[in-house]
Amino acid sequence: MQKVTVIGAGTMGNGIAHVFAMHGYQVSLVDVAQAALDKGMVAIEKNLGRMVAKEKVTEMEMKAALARIKTFTSLAEGVREAELVVEAATENVGLKLKIFEEMDAHAPQGAILASNTSSISITRIAAATKRPGQVIGMHFMNPVPVMKLVEVIRGYSTTDEVAAIIMNLSSRLGKAPVEVNDYPGFISNRILMPMINEAIYSLFEGVAGVEEIDTVMKLGMAHPMGPLQLADFIGLDVCLSILNVLSEGFGNPKYAPCPLLVNMVMAGKLGAKAGEGFYTYKHGSKELVVAEVFRR
Repeated sequence: MQKVTVIGAGTMGNGIAHVFAMHGYQVSLVDVAQAALDKGMVAIEKNLGRMVAKEKVTEMEMKAALARIKTFTSLAEGVREAELVVEAATENVGLKLKIFEEMDAHAPQGAILASNTSSISITRIAAATKRPGQVIGMHFMNPVPVMKLVEVIRGYSTTDEVAAIIMNLSSRLGKAPVEVNDYPGFISNRILMPMINEAIYSLFEGVAGVEEIDTVMKLGMAHPMGPLQLADFIGLDVCLSILNVLSEGFGNPKYAPCPLLVNMVMAGKLGAKAGEGFYTYKHGSKELVVAEVFRR
């Protein structure tokens, strides 16, 4: 496998493209907007530049990786020669189903179609194609160039051969692949999101403040980042979407999102990417401003 297409040039998509290009793959990066592609390429170059500064790669390796990435605004053109397509679009069921229908229609017959979804059923996504056995989940963690885990999710029809190929491929990318089955939230978010939701409920009910909750989990449980800051980092809209998937998928009220989370998303307080969530952030970065801005 040499040719990989990544659909979506946002944070996850450009990170995935970065990793494949660094490991010698020819990458087609696809997005509907040229501005998004330009922004994604700037992010890749910036992140590679950091690696050069830390002497993790050479300037020559950086230039070679960038040269391996081509950008496309046409999905049909971008997937035409792909052996693997990794979808990294917004966490929206309708959008992903539409993208997979297009991927299936235009990618070569033997291509594997993967989704970076963090919670949506791979079986449901695969049903939108005529090759469900070749559909699989590749859930990378953010930031993709740094985080080792890839959650490999087998849909109901995913073949053993395809699962083995993706497990081996993930290892060749320097990642640690973990195979899981297709149930709401998989493993990572089935465990993580209820913890984040409970932290938000603790704040909502006045048990403790933002910094107090995060400090308890950092110092008491050895978490590198508190759950409320982590929610800001992930995006409160993404957290809400995943909790809704869990709640609907299991029909269990324990997964119901906290009303405070719902209100914050409706108010546009989406976390670091919006500059404000449970904390405030410097414009255009995820660097914390000391003062909290949380309001009920």
